[in-house]
Amino acid sequence: MDKRIYLCLAHMSGKEQDFIKEAFDTNWVVPLGPNVNAFEKSLEDFLIDNGQLTIDNDRKHVVALSAGTAAIHLGLIQLGVGVGDEVICQSFTFCASANPVAYQGATPVFIDSEEDTWNMDPALLEEAIKDRIAKTGKKPKAILPVHLYGMPARIDEICAIASKYDIPVLEDAAEALGSEFKGQKCGTFGTFGVLSFNGNKMITTSGGGALIVPDEAAKKQTMFYATQAREPFPHYQHEKIGYNYRMSNICAGIGRGQMTVLEDHIAHHRHVHDLYAKAFEDVDGITLKSNPDDRFNANYWLSTILIDPEKTGTNYDEVRVQLDAKGIETRPLWKPMHLQPVYANNPRYVNGISERLFNMGLCIPAGPWVTDEDVAYIVEQIKACLKK
Repeated sequence: MDKRIYLCLAHMSGKEQDFIKEAFDTNWVVPLGPNVNAFEKSLEDFLIDNGQLTIDNDRKHVVALSAGTAAIHLGLIQLGVGVGDEVICQSFTFCASANPVAYQGATPVFIDSEEDTWNMDPALLEEAIKDRIAKTGKKPKAILPVHLYGMPARIDEICAIASKYDIPVLEDAAEALGSEFKGQKCGTFGTFGVLSFNGNKMITTSGGGALIVPDEAAKKQTMFYATQAREPFPHYQHEKIGYNYRMSNICAGIGRGQMTVLEDHIAHHRHVHDLYAKAFEDVDGITLKSNPDDRFNANYWLSTILIDPEKTGTNYDEVRVQLDAKGIETRPLWKPMHLQPVYANNPRYVNGISERLFNMGLCIPAGPWVTDEDVAYIVEQIKACLKK
């Protein structure tokens, strides 16, 4: 095959240029502006059912920001995370889920995965909370689960444990835009939720992210911190440390165009997953990650497989190298945070699952540009790697 097949290449609707042109024509090329407001509103309409109300009958809101990492950071700030605190984090994920905890001078405490979803293990979570209280004399300041590769976590159990110990949840749904648990959109379960619009996500703003907040007051507070914490004076006055985290009106224009194809993107990722599921159902030693039961409705941002060396006679890295030579981009599963050198001394509560997954798994192409013919070729090349 002459072309290269990428994991998840950005796909434009064709309407992005119209919104970008509007920004240039009206000279709204800076952070804030009509595109930002409209993008936030479209995300709210997609994510938040009108019946979902929070404190004082106020609806959840969305604040568009420069990155998903910025969203996590601002969520932590508003939860009061600071020097000397601990935050319970998922180990099996990208570093951006944990790094903002360190920005605040706090300590990430890493929790391993469970088999059903590969996300934070609720049993280990409760064990960790009890142990941290016993060892430090205070409970963790927040819990930061992740919906990995678009697969919803066991978020009902995680939130129940969080409620039991009165610890807020900052929900990382960066990879899970459109994923649902029991019909509710991921990102809307916690006190705060996080989205990412990086170039390879379900939709993109070239970069960018968003924070889902509980009410109008939290939206105003988020915007305050995201615009350098400027106080309402005619001169520049600052009483708190702020950040330059707002999304530009141009990037939000891309987002507005992308929202018109979001449902199509989600449907396509699920379609590609179903093609892989059928193709691999009789292949011994290849396991495709799928919804554990009907409560889960993953967006399948990336399709992921586990390769059993004993049954296949090969391993994930050999397959990765051979697929790369055939023009197919793949990626190993995330290396767990508790195995990363930068977090070598952090507390961790592990069961070996995420380490095993890391040593067996690959992400395979699933994006909007991946055709049915591409899937057939990818499956053919994976089967050609098997030695048993």
